[in-house]
Amino acid sequence: MGTRATELRKGMVIEKDGELLLVTEFHHHTPGNLRAIINIKTKNLGTGQANAMRLSSGDVLEVAYLDRKNCEYLYREGDGSYVFMDTQTYEQFPLSEEFVGDKMGYVRENTAVEVTFHNTTPIGVELPATVTLTVTEAEPAVKGNTATNVKKDAVVETGMAVKVPLHVGEGDVIKIRTSDGEFQGRAND
Repeated sequence: MGTRATELRKGMVIEKDGELLLVTEFHHHTPGNLRAIINIKTKNLGTGQANAMRLSSGDVLEVAYLDRKNCEYLYREGDGSYVFMDTQTYEQFPLSEEFVGDKMGYVRENTAVEVTFHNTTPIGVELPATVTLTVTEAEPAVKGNTATNVKKDAVVETGMAVKVPLHVGEGDVIKIRTSDGEFQGRAND
């Protein structure tokens, strides 16, 4: 069963030619007394390639059924893959390092994440908006460093390097925004 082009919305995932396409922009345009034109921009979830499509109001597209599951990151395998567990069924499954990308720098073991599946194939990992991690390496804090907006490099417990204010020291627990890696503050503040 398909969905008419006029019913598409930003954020929907459609299936076309065996590919999953995320609708990133949607614009419905009716020029005067002519037929409606629907312009959409999509992002291929497999390749990451962006594309623009022009549809008529009568076009029918297949909306993909996606299943989001709450999972827990367990550990990293010797081959570099990451093992996750579905918290409902306790089923464990590995995801490759290429699949998860740089996201795992924000995630320590036993952290909850959301994994999106299409049929039984994982297609995405969604992290919490912010994470709390302990600083393992940083230059020592010096009295008076709170007056400026200068940042220094620090390493958190997952091994990821982040920029933090000068007053943050080794052993501090900090909050980091996962969308861009920006320091949000100390966790105990």
